Amino acid sequence: MKILYFHQYFNTPSAAGGTRSYEMARQLIARGHQVTMICAKSGKVNLGLPGNQDDPVRKGVIDGIHVIQFNLEYNNYMSLPQRAWIFLRYAFNSVLLTLKLDYDLVFATSTPLTAGIPGIFARYFRRKPFVFEVRDLWPELPKAMGVVKNPWVLAGMSLLEWLSYRAAVACIALSPGIKKGIERRSPKGRYVAMIPNGCDLELFRPGSRKDLVLPGVGPKDCVAIFTGAHGMANGLDAVLDAAHLLQERKRNDIKLVFIGDGKLKPHLKQRAETEKLENCLFLDPIPKNQLNQLVSCCDVGMMILDNVPAFYYGTSPNKFFDYISAGLPVLNNYPGWLADMIEEHQCGIAVPPKNPEAFADALCKLADDPILRQKYGENARRLAETSFSRKDLSNQFTDVLTGI
Repeated sequence: MKILYFHQYFNTPSAAGGTRSYEMARQLIARGHQVTMICAKSGKVNLGLPGNQDDPVRKGVIDGIHVIQFNLEYNNYMSLPQRAWIFLRYAFNSVLLTLKLDYDLVFATSTPLTAGIPGIFARYFRRKPFVFEVRDLWPELPKAMGVVKNPWVLAGMSLLEWLSYRAAVACIALSPGIKKGIERRSPKGRYVAMIPNGCDLELFRPGSRKDLVLPGVGPKDCVAIFTGAHGMANGLDAVLDAAHLLQERKRNDIKLVFIGDGKLKPHLKQRAETEKLENCLFLDPIPKNQLNQLVSCCDVGMMILDNVPAFYYGTSPNKFFDYISAGLPVLNNYPGWLADMIEEHQCGIAVPPKNPEAFADALCKLADDPILRQKYGENARRLAETSFSRKDLSNQFTDVLTGI
C-alpha cells in the first residue's frame, strides 16, 4: 500500500522534538508499505535532505521514508498571524500533491488543524480513504487558552474540524479526552482509535545519577528535569514560583533543569536572573537520540502544563513517556488522565495546579526519600513496558491503517 503521510513538523531522532511520525512510518515500512512524508521546515531541525536550504522543495529518503519538505520556515517565536499564514501555505502545497501523486491512502496528523485539508481533498476529489490523527482538539484548545478570540476565526476552525472528521474514514486520538471530542463531532459509528504517544524503551532506559554532569549541580543534589516547549501552554512560571520558595527554605540541594525552547524561554531566563534563582538551569534543545544521556541520570521528571481544563484529558505529552521510560518518578502539576495514572501506578506525585507550596513540598519529599524515588522510578519503568511500548503502539497504528 502507498501511503501519503502529512505531518508539518516531521522530525527524526537526530534532532530535538517528538518522533512519533518517524516511528509510525518506520513500522509501516517494516510491514511492507511505502510511505511518502510531506513536511515543512521547523525551527532548527535539519533533516539532511539533498539540495540547498533555499530550494522551494527538497526531496530524499530517510531510513526508508520518502520525504518531501516544503521551504516554509516555522518556529515558536512567530506571531499568530505568521503561524496561520505558514499553516495555510503548507495546506495549499499539500493539496496540490494530493491531486497529482499516486497513492492508496492519505494519513494526516495535526496540529495544526489545517493538516486535515489535503485529506479532505483526497477524499472528495480523488476518492481515496483518509485517516485523521488528532494530537490536540482545535479550536477547543486555543479557545480555552484564550489564544484565539475572534469569533469568525473560531467559527472557521470549527467548520474545518467538522469537515475533517466527516471526510475521514477513521480517526486516531492521542488521549481519552481527544477521543471523546472526536466522537462528539463525528458521524455516528465513525471508528476512532486511541493510540497515545509511546515509550521508546530501547532509546530511553534508566541510568545512574553519578553520571550526571551539569554546571552548578553537585553530586548529592536532587535534580528535577523538564524537557520540551517553553510556551504559554506549558505554564513554566509555576515551576519558578516553586523555585523561589525552595530558595527561601534554603533547599539549595534541589536543582531544576529546563531543556528546550519556546516563545517564553527568554522571559523565564530573565525572571530567573532577576530573582536570582540559582537553583534553575536552562539548556538548549537536545536531539532525541541523545536526550536519555541526561534525562536518565536525573532524579525527577517534571510534567508541567498550564491550568486549562481542556488539557486535563486532552493532551498526550511526549515528555511524560520519556520520563517513565527512563525510570524517573514524575511530578505532575495538573489533574487529568496522567495524574490519575501516576497515582494509580504509584510512579510519582500529582499536586494541585497553581500551588507552588504543594509543588515545593513534593520536591522536598522526593529529595529527602531516595527509597521512595527508587520505588516510584521502578513503577514508572514497569508502566512504560507493560502499557506504552512504542513497538506495540506502532503495530496498533499499522493495523488501523491496513484495516481501512
